[in-house]
Amino acid sequence: MDFDFSDDQEQLRDACTKWVEKGYSFDRRRAIVAAGGFDRAAYCELAELGLTGLYIPEALGGMGMGPIEAMVTLEGLGQGIVLEPLAQALISGAVLAGYAPEVVQTDWCPRIASGEALVVLAHQERGSRYRLDACSAQAQTSGDAWTLTGHKHLVPAGDQANGYLVPAQIKDKMALFMVASKDQGVTAQGYLTQDGSRAADISFDKASATLVTLDGQTALDHAVDIGIAATCAEAVGVMDKTLAITVEYMNTRKQFGVAIASFQALRHRAADMKMQLELARCMSYYASLKLNAPAPERRAAMARAKVQLGQSMRFVGQQSVQLHGGIGVTDEYIASHYFKKLTQMEMSFGDTLHHLGEVSARMQDTAGVFA
Repeated sequence: MDFDFSDDQEQLRDACTKWVEKGYSFDRRRAIVAAGGFDRAAYCELAELGLTGLYIPEALGGMGMGPIEAMVTLEGLGQGIVLEPLAQALISGAVLAGYAPEVVQTDWCPRIASGEALVVLAHQERGSRYRLDACSAQAQTSGDAWTLTGHKHLVPAGDQANGYLVPAQIKDKMALFMVASKDQGVTAQGYLTQDGSRAADISFDKASATLVTLDGQTALDHAVDIGIAATCAEAVGVMDKTLAITVEYMNTRKQFGVAIASFQALRHRAADMKMQLELARCMSYYASLKLNAPAPERRAAMARAKVQLGQSMRFVGQQSVQLHGGIGVTDEYIASHYFKKLTQMEMSFGDTLHHLGEVSARMQDTAGVFA
């Protein structure tokens, strides 16, 4: 199998890396956290690079690209632990382009691609424990109009978004709806998360809603799988930079008159970090390559990838802190922010234990060493 990237993909990676190096410094990130964890100007800069429209067809104002382009983009942004939720733009663009009626696509997709509108997935509810079929929000219809009532939690940049993709029940069936944040029935309560980004709890009280698809479970599964693949790719970028920071520190920190990088035991730890990083990179490639596979195959692949990424993120983050010593957990030092980012990402779209259960549940009769 050819794992070489095309020239266009390499140029996209370089554009993201250069933007992070020149336009998203650690000082700027700290200022964004202090201001609330989301910067519309930074998000618009991502849109100017075309990144918010990666999954949106060219006919709707996007770039019409695929999972591999998204993967290299998010790896680059991961190195800068960018707070703005580009993955949500990928999710909303792909879901609307793939499932929504033409009138909804025409209304929202060009604005998502241009960065004018931030649309995020609002699917988590209290007590759902990562289950995608657990949904208590209710939708009702009166003629051609829909209203939606319910509560969603941990919505990325929820109080800054212009719209939400919201799963809700219609009798005993789940459907997916588009809800504008400016509707009178929508209330958002925002807050900072552990890694400094922004999230919100959203309440819908008979809010006006637009039907995206009646097959909400299929669309939601696909949306979350896009989110998992994006998280895996971003995590590779975060771990890559975490390792680089750690190695740089080991080469400069001295004990007994020599750099600690000369100590064999510590070099072995760094080598183990590199091994976990490369295992994670392989599974990130696997997840992105499986995004367009049939749903059962795709869902199984995402669970497998998230298990490995979760293990790698925990190991790389913890070893980085151990190798730095006390400075590794101080807010003033950059490594602690990479550690917090990895910790939060391990729990995004299902933690490691959840996906280990998903892998187990999807094993076939022929699974195992005797297959």
